[in-house]
Amino acid sequence: MIVCDKCSKENQDHYKFCLGCGAELPRKDAAPRPFTSQTPPHGVPAAKMGEAAPAPAPPAPPPVAQPAMAQAHRPAAPAGGAPVPDGAGDGTNCPQCGHSNPKGNRFCASCGYNLSALAAAPIAPPAAPPVAAAAAVAVPVRLTALRADGSEAGTFDLPDAPIFTVGRDTGSVFAGDSYLSPRHATFARRGGELSVRDEGSLNGVYIKLRPNDPNRLEFDDVFRIGQEIIRFEPLRPLGPSPDGVQRFGSPAKGYIGRLSLVIGRDTTGNSFPVPERGLHCGRERGDVLFSEDGYVSGLHCSIALAEDGQVYLTDVGSSNGTFLRLRSERQLAPGDILLMGQQLFRVDY
Repeated sequence: MIVCDKCSKENQDHYKFCLGCGAELPRKDAAPRPFTSQTPPHGVPAAKMGEAAPAPAPPAPPPVAQPAMAQAHRPAAPAGGAPVPDGAGDGTNCPQCGHSNPKGNRFCASCGYNLSALAAAPIAPPAAPPVAAAAAVAVPVRLTALRADGSEAGTFDLPDAPIFTVGRDTGSVFAGDSYLSPRHATFARRGGELSVRDEGSLNGVYIKLRPNDPNRLEFDDVFRIGQEIIRFEPLRPLGPSPDGVQRFGSPAKGYIGRLSLVIGRDTTGNSFPVPERGLHCGRERGDVLFSEDGYVSGLHCSIALAEDGQVYLTDVGSSNGTFLRLRSERQLAPGDILLMGQQLFRVDY
């Protein structure tokens, strides 16, 4: 048996999350490995940021038909889920990983999903439009949640309204995701087009970039690869100290900005200058390496300065994708993938 460090409840050896409080259980089969970074030694010291950054967010969830991405402080559930204990066949199936849990479980033993929220927030079917107005009804919009193995975990049909806001309070496939804000994102229909905007959520709305399709990158944009949350920042010189002493600093000539790892709400970790020639990020190859992140591809993405003077972020065919956090309303195309909270949603319309 494994005893939970948080609530002292006893759990079976193959459980990954406590049935009493949902906390991650200690593993018996392996001791944690010390972190040893192979990232090139050209980072700058950690700096406090004035602008609020998202709370330590979950690693990006799995993309469609691709290897799973890790979830926040929780390992991705294996295809098929954890072993099912005796007598669990008539219990509750987890909508996130498919694991069958005994009746009465508050949290999924495989992935930690909050099962108690399912009973508190039943799915409400969207209201049918009046028959007389059927000709004016817009094309139905469906959000499909995706599991770790790329299969569908559930669907949510947006009501027939020009504007509709989703979040943790919406229930359905959004219930139980503690990384979603109560009002997280708003979808808007204009004619045959659909757009989404972030409603000031803590952890943001991310869109998955299409492979080999450059996307313009502005200063203070945030993007994700694997478990890494990265901000593109300008190189701002520090002013003199309060007593008027000028500060030493390395010259910024030849650099267009820097990449800073977001490690807390108001804190960044290592930073890496971006030269005018651009750079690549990956796990095994490139200029900035994340060798300990198994969800980053060998060569994952590139940041490059184009001839038009703009900086572009490009996914170079990674397995788990590159996600850009939205700072303004963005038009969506059918099949676009959104990352909200711990979940991936495919937009179908």
